[in-house]
Amino acid sequence: MAARAIWTGNVTFGMVTFAVRLSPAASSKDLAFNELHKETHERLKRIRWSPSLQREVRSDEVTKAFEYAKGQYVEMTDEDFEKVPIPSKKTIEITRFVPSDQIDPIFYDKAYLIEAEDNVMKPYLLFMHALKSKGLVALAKVTMRKREEMCLLRAQGSNLLLETLYYADEVRVDLNKPEPAVELNDAEKQMAEMLVDYMKGEFAPEEHRDQYRDALMQVIEAKKEGREVVAAPDAPVQVMDLMEALRASIEAAKTRQAS
Repeated sequence: MAARAIWTGNVTFGMVTFAVRLSPAASSKDLAFNELHKETHERLKRIRWSPSLQREVRSDEVTKAFEYAKGQYVEMTDEDFEKVPIPSKKTIEITRFVPSDQIDPIFYDKAYLIEAEDNVMKPYLLFMHALKSKGLVALAKVTMRKREEMCLLRAQGSNLLLETLYYADEVRVDLNKPEPAVELNDAEKQMAEMLVDYMKGEFAPEEHRDQYRDALMQVIEAKKEGREVVAAPDAPVQVMDLMEALRASIEAAKTRQAS
C-alpha cells in the first residue's frame, strides 16, 4: 500500500513547474513497547497536567507558545503558522545542481518519494532525465512540519527522491579536524589495505537483517510461552599485536571468500 502524502506542492527549475506529492521513502521497524503499572499491569496513559488547575487538560485547551524569556511566551495559532511568508511552504524551487559526492553523508537526514500528478508527467520525467544525464543532484528548500528544510532531489532508477539535509550549524562533527599525530608504518598500511581488498564486495541490503530485533522477538516469544530465557555469553576479548590482528583478519577473510 502506498504511503500517504505528507506534502503537496510544486517543483520548479527555471521556468518549468510540475505538481508533486511527497511521502516517506522508508520507515523504521523498531518494536513498540507499552508502559504498564507493575502491580495492576494496566496500560499507563500520558496526560497533559495543569499544576495550577490540578487537573488533566483537554486537547482543545492547549495552544502552542514560544518562550522568548524565562516564563514569558508568545502564543501561536494554526493561522499564525499559515501566515509565515515563505515560498517553500508550497514550492520546491531548485537553486543549484551539484555533484552528489560534494555532499558528505553526515548531512543526510530523511528520504521522501516524489510523485508527480498524471497531467505533468512529461516535465517530471524531463527533470529526472536531466539529473541522470548530468550525474548531478538538485539543491532546494522545502517547508514541512513547521520547519524549512534544506534538501536535495536525486534520480534513483525510475524514482525521484527528496533527501532532507541538516544545516551546517546542526552538524556536530568537525569535518576539517586534523588527523591525530600517530605514525603508521608502511607494513601496517599495506596489511590494512590488503584486508580491505579481501573484504570488498557489493552492497546488497537484502542480505542484512536487524539481528537484535529478531533475537528480541525470540525473548518475547519465550516469555509468552513461559520458557526460560537464556542469556548469550559475552564474546571473549582477545588482546593482540596490531600486525598479528591484521594477519589473522586477512586469513579469516580469505577463508570466508573461498567458502
